Amino acid sequence: MPINKNILITGASSGIGEALALYYASHKARNIFICGRNEERLQNVANKCQQVGCKNVFFQKIDITNKQEVSSWITSCNKQAPLNIVFANAGVSTGAETTENAYATLNTNVMGVANTVLPTIELYKARKDNAPKTIAITSSIAGYHGLKSCPSYSASKACVKAWGEALRLALKPENINVSVICPGFVRSRITDKNTCPMPFFMEAEKAAEIIATRLDKNIGLIAFPWPMRFATWLVSILPNCISDFIYSRMPYKV
Repeated sequence: MPINKNILITGASSGIGEALALYYASHKARNIFICGRNEERLQNVANKCQQVGCKNVFFQKIDITNKQEVSSWITSCNKQAPLNIVFANAGVSTGAETTENAYATLNTNVMGVANTVLPTIELYKARKDNAPKTIAITSSIAGYHGLKSCPSYSASKACVKAWGEALRLALKPENINVSVICPGFVRSRITDKNTCPMPFFMEAEKAAEIIATRLDKNIGLIAFPWPMRFATWLVSILPNCISDFIYSRMPYKV
């Protein structure tokens, strides 16, 4: 249980980020720090967190691609309350795979994660207390194999998945836990725009419960729902001629 933990979540104005904030608020987190791009939605999330049990909820409008801005915010939050779990959760979908959109996707989903994780690592290493220290990186089931409908999105998620898995081993001697989160289709402002099939669709509240429960158990790779995880893993290890045949027949997002 996350009693008395201090939680920081990027991309918390909707979707999984919002659901995680509400989950921890209702499970007696001591302090919750959230950021996002929309101040009005962040205020709404903070209000709901306070209503379900956490009075110490602090929000900040932040551009996650701004390295200095993110680092300063995380440092300030850690000074206010030593952080126990940091969620590098902020991300965007690509939409039309234009050059401009591809750059924006990679910048947010890769560099935005790096801008969150790297200063957190430095803060964690500098702390001498024995309190639990966890970094949770949001990837996606889409990170298991490149998808023709969203090349830059799936590439960005594959990148942070591999990085998080490597960091887990690299930071273990420092007593820093790292988990990678690979959800399937979860209700969010992104999936609300999808017109493609979304098998095993899940509400954000259920996803947050799965994530938080498995983080408590220090599970390294939190991938769900299991049928989708198994299917994508299986296809990812097949010879390319077979996986190309399968993925080439999947519909584009419209």
